[in-house]
Amino acid sequence: MKIEVFQDKKSLAQSAATDAAEALRESIQKRGSARLIAATGAAQFDFLELLTQSPEIDWSKVEMFHLDEYIGISADHPASFRKFLLERLINKTGINRYHLLEGDRDPLAVIASVTSEIRKAPIDIAFVGIGENGHLAFNDPPADFETEEAYIVVELDDACRRQQLGEGWFKSMDEVPRRAISMTVRQVLKAGRIFAIVPDTRKAPAIAKCFGGEISPMAPASILRTHANTVLYLDKNSAALLNPETITTLSA
Repeated sequence: MKIEVFQDKKSLAQSAATDAAEALRESIQKRGSARLIAATGAAQFDFLELLTQSPEIDWSKVEMFHLDEYIGISADHPASFRKFLLERLINKTGINRYHLLEGDRDPLAVIASVTSEIRKAPIDIAFVGIGENGHLAFNDPPADFETEEAYIVVELDDACRRQQLGEGWFKSMDEVPRRAISMTVRQVLKAGRIFAIVPDTRKAPAIAKCFGGEISPMAPASILRTHANTVLYLDKNSAALLNPETITTLSA
């Protein structure tokens, strides 16, 4: 993997968007299409805004999957990740092939349906974030590093639920769902290239734990260190607790 550190979240987003756009164009040129996993959350705002403005991407040739969705909320709920992706990516680009996790339907039926689609061909590119508790998708610690399923039902821990409240998606902790559908760790790692976009001071402890300590289910995003084509985009705030020698070593 490679770690890149930027002065601020804007320059981080610009670089990540430029690299991601190039990767999409390259995949479309080589294979005639690109299969994409898209992340959600506040950390992705600037990145997706710039990516959707990138020139010369034939979005009609992009097929999109997403990482996770709360169980029990509708697509018009302010916190819905379907709503996020429709507003910030799908509707802006005209992507017409996408597979959304419908959290207000039977979770097992949703998982079966989307799994059948995602397994039809390799995933070219994944955009991911990292949670304040180190989660990857909604795989909170201790994450399941072993399952070969594409998606699973997960129980959200309190740290994860507090993050969702803190980002303004819910009015109180009681409103934050306790369960979600999540792409598994192994499914994320199947992507040919992974772009991890992680700005802000509040992510610094998780970054230090995941990339300065052991690879462990207790630090779920640490598993990205096993993926050769991952780039971790940090700003100086999210990288603040990470040893510079570690950055150099992991980027070698």
